[in-house]
Amino acid sequence: MRIRHRMLAIVAAAASVAGVLTATIAGAAQAVPATIPLQITNNSGRGDAVYIYNLGTNLATGQQGWADAAGNFHAWPAGGNPPTPAPDASIAGPGNGQSLTIQMPKFSGRVYFSYGQKLVFKLTTGGLVQPAVQNPSDPNRNILFHWSEYTLNDSGIWINSTQVDMVSAPYAVSVTAADGSTKTTGHLKAGGYNALYDAIRGQSGGWSNLIQTAPDGSVLRALSPLYGVETGALPASVMDDYVNRVWSKYSNETLTVTPFGDQPDIKYFGRVSGNVMNFTNTSGATVTSFQKPNSASIFGCAGLLDAPNDQVRGPISRTLCAGFNRSTLLTNPNQPDPNDGAFYQDAVTNHYSRAIHAQMADGKAYGFAFDDVGNHEALVHDGNPQRAGLILDPFN
Repeated sequence: MRIRHRMLAIVAAAASVAGVLTATIAGAAQAVPATIPLQITNNSGRGDAVYIYNLGTNLATGQQGWADAAGNFHAWPAGGNPPTPAPDASIAGPGNGQSLTIQMPKFSGRVYFSYGQKLVFKLTTGGLVQPAVQNPSDPNRNILFHWSEYTLNDSGIWINSTQVDMVSAPYAVSVTAADGSTKTTGHLKAGGYNALYDAIRGQSGGWSNLIQTAPDGSVLRALSPLYGVETGALPASVMDDYVNRVWSKYSNETLTVTPFGDQPDIKYFGRVSGNVMNFTNTSGATVTSFQKPNSASIFGCAGLLDAPNDQVRGPISRTLCAGFNRSTLLTNPNQPDPNDGAFYQDAVTNHYSRAIHAQMADGKAYGFAFDDVGNHEALVHDGNPQRAGLILDPFN
């Protein structure tokens, strides 16, 4: 199952560490059951039928597939080339003002929800084909939908709202702990839905081209700037001026990256030579280098800003990616910048992520892949969850 968003891999790695810590600290703590309830609450105010899909990787077997409402796992059958229709994995969702509870198995995957129409999923020889609405011929292009991402394993649940690929139907996620307390994230401010799209629509330089509408003119979503660059909706040079200024600054100054908040003594030092930023450790040895990144690499946190799952290049790249998207690299030579009031202040910045964060009730969002640098992501976690929640929010 192809999931562009790197959060799931990061969570899986964190979950492995969390499992060790939980076992060490809690000893005989109660194990997470095979499934937990997911309560889906429809506060959308819409009369459309809602369809739910729970798709992902079975963590016990490594198989890709879907879960039914009872939490039973079904592996995908073999796909084809060209892609073949996937089995109907939809679950009838709650009507407006109602709730529905389904069971979540130990998965790393997505919970999709759509309004009015079922989503179209197909299977290739490599697995499930995700909706790719940046492609105008994608069969889901004119369907209103969104998704949450989660990992549920023996160490608990991590569940988030995400805008990494697009921002669309408003929703929030929650997790309830054994003591009855509930943590929630993802709600927009009052009036935030319209304000978010107004901000993107009003941003000059091609950003308004990220918004996709239905045949009747209603707003469906705004694509991430990565897809904007890939499709030509946003100029490929949109971040070049900022990158050039960063490269100029650190040709004469040092950029200090402290990638681990709990390990302040681990630092790396970046200096630019030509088109390359070289990083050294505290011993003066060069540990990794980055070519001058382009806009797609910045918005995708990939390509020239690739972030392998290691302890050196990956953490440095994540920090650089956050600094470029938040436009803090010129104002603070010590990264990551902890001051969210300084984010997105340059005229050249990720205006998509800026608009999203500005309208979140708690300021948290996954506006780009490594928005978790500095804990600015919309994520809730509990080591012994009693239930999770998906709240479909109003559009006004």
